[in-house]
Amino acid sequence: MHKTRNSAILIGLFLSRFDEDGLNALGFSGFWEAFNTLGYAIGVKPSSIKNYRDEFDPYYPNTRKGWHKRSLRDYCKVVMEEYASYDLHSFTEIIKELLINNYEVERIEEMIIDKKSTSSIAQRLITGQSAEAYFKENYLTVPQFQNYAFKDTTLLGCGFDFLLTRQTDFFCIEVKGLHSKSGTISLTEKEYQMAEKLSEHFCLYVVSNFCEQPIANVIINPLESGLDFVKDERLITVVSFQTYIR
Repeated sequence: MHKTRNSAILIGLFLSRFDEDGLNALGFSGFWEAFNTLGYAIGVKPSSIKNYRDEFDPYYPNTRKGWHKRSLRDYCKVVMEEYASYDLHSFTEIIKELLINNYEVERIEEMIIDKKSTSSIAQRLITGQSAEAYFKENYLTVPQFQNYAFKDTTLLGCGFDFLLTRQTDFFCIEVKGLHSKSGTISLTEKEYQMAEKLSEHFCLYVVSNFCEQPIANVIINPLESGLDFVKDERLITVVSFQTYIR
């Protein structure tokens, strides 16, 4: 089975079977936030996640009728039967593995670090992976970005997420995501320095309103755009332990 479709089916099954408990386990406040965020995160349309949830709905005790007038498709039935024995916790772990790179490493960290200090899956995806996926799918709709070559720089730690180039011209794009239509975004020191030095070649691409319908706000030269950036400086104490090896 195609990996992306299989991921969408598993997420749809999870949301149908566990309903509100499933949303809470991942940190979502509502289903459309889940459809939008999870859909972009795995590379499918949000409506696909909804459709798979609706297909499973007649088989679980929730308030939705779902696709009760048609039979469950065979490949969906196979998935439903395969995961029938999984409880909420174990199924949530499977969904996290689909969404988060190297989650097996994070699982070990979660055994030690207070889980309350870690952000929810919803928050992490919206502020990163889902917003970036939205940009990749929609950046060509921005008039200023048309006819530019695209390069993904998210793993390079260079102070921006994407580079768009056209002959001698370029834009360095930093993507941010928001749950609602408005909210607070943060720039790291490196991102701020890039925005300061690159000026009109640096652009914030803010994807907001994941809770309903994602929309993008393009802010070129953000430090001169009228936005008020307030410096938040914190001192961090780093503790280490030493020993002598003979």
